Amino acid sequence: MAELKTKRTRASVSAFLKAIPDAGRRKDAMTVLRLMQTITKERPAMWGTSVVGFGVYHYRYASGQEGDWPLVGFSPRTSNLTVYIMPGFKQYGALMEKLGPHKTGVSCLYVRSLDDIHLPTLRELVRRSVRDMKQLVRERARPDTARRRRPSSRPRAVARSERDR
Repeated sequence: MAELKTKRTRASVSAFLKAIPDAGRRKDAMTVLRLMQTITKERPAMWGTSVVGFGVYHYRYASGQEGDWPLVGFSPRTSNLTVYIMPGFKQYGALMEKLGPHKTGVSCLYVRSLDDIHLPTLRELVRRSVRDMKQLVRERARPDTARRRRPSSRPRAVARSERDR
């Protein structure tokens, strides 16, 4: 099985953010950093070379692939700011309509600039996604006999928080 490339590192989040060449992108990254830190009450950590994450959960796919990933995170890319909303976006349709111009992938929200985004809506989206991921982790951590089994293409989340490390 292939080794995951994006793992938690000890690299400095502050140094990473200060090194962002574009002043607007750097300002947006600092805003999202404060927003996520306030919501999660977790310290930020670097994941790989370009993802800032908060909290951690362990996942396991039916294929046997497993790993750790942040509950929520972001990456200030050159072309856009990527926000990682791990539950995906289907259940957040009303919020997505109010957010402003954006694109999405499975769990990635792409925005060009926070100036175009309704920040209270982004804050609520992050808050709900963290709440929902924590709930998913709690549900998946229960013994199999305590819950109904149902097939899922989503990874199986295993309870593990930043405070457990």
